[in-house]
Amino acid sequence: MRDTKESRLLLVLLVAIAFALITVDIRGGRNSPVDGARHAAAAAFGPVENGLSSVVDPVGNAVSAIRDSGSRHDRLATLEKENAALKAKLGSDDRNRSRLKQLDKVLRIAGEGQYGIKGAQVIAIGSAQGFSWTITIDAGADDGIKRDMTVLNGDGLVGRVTTVGPSTSTVLLANDPDFTVGTRMEGNDELGFASGQGDRPLRVELLNGKAEVKKGDRLVTFGSQADKPFVPGVPVGVVSRVDPSGGGLTRTLYVTPYVSFTKLDIVGVVVQAPEKDPRDTVLPAKPKPVPTPTVTVTVSPSADAPDTEEQQ
Repeated sequence: MRDTKESRLLLVLLVAIAFALITVDIRGGRNSPVDGARHAAAAAFGPVENGLSSVVDPVGNAVSAIRDSGSRHDRLATLEKENAALKAKLGSDDRNRSRLKQLDKVLRIAGEGQYGIKGAQVIAIGSAQGFSWTITIDAGADDGIKRDMTVLNGDGLVGRVTTVGPSTSTVLLANDPDFTVGTRMEGNDELGFASGQGDRPLRVELLNGKAEVKKGDRLVTFGSQADKPFVPGVPVGVVSRVDPSGGGLTRTLYVTPYVSFTKLDIVGVVVQAPEKDPRDTVLPAKPKPVPTPTVTVTVSPSADAPDTEEQQ
């Protein structure tokens, strides 16, 4: 259509008619005189609108689904993180409870023996290919640790410090074949030397070949000159076997150590020796003997048994 005076007049007229129809439709409500025309338009253009909707809606639904899926994924990821954090917290609490229990036992030994200790945690073990039994602890020279200090835990003697770094140290375990410590027996004070045998009991050579020893006797460290590398009174283990005395100068014992060398976590390094030998006071209380039940059998005579007097 050309832009002429007539076309402009026609456009203004059409706009005026449109506003008039809208006004009439609004005022008429449900009884609007143009309601029929509107229904006719809906019937004519409805299929086209539905067709377009059927094309557009899947796209919209897909976008909405992706958006919701992302939201659900985020919620699931958040829940998974919360669950993982909760499990980690519970696990950490379990470990902390175990470590606190171990630390309490170390402090008990330190208190009973009057040892000044520095607590440490085992952070590494020696090479599995090697023949030495060692551990690495997270305490070193910066913590006052020095070479040839006694190391213990809540059960007894663990070993001695052999190498010291600024923040870590290496400990030679008491079950290492190169490990030797002086021992003293509880009660009779018999002296000897205990040597490690790996995963087997410690081997102890008593200086008195005629010493009276029995299974179940207990040993502690005798101590070293100037308390290095060993302080006195640290529990070593329990006699599990005694070799028959052959009349030699020494007597051989086999001792099960108190410490489980494959389950080390919290240990204490003795940085200050006791003022006096604690002797046997650090040993754990002896287990109470369990009485052996006895069975008494009473034989009652049978009713069918003949009377001896009648037989006579």
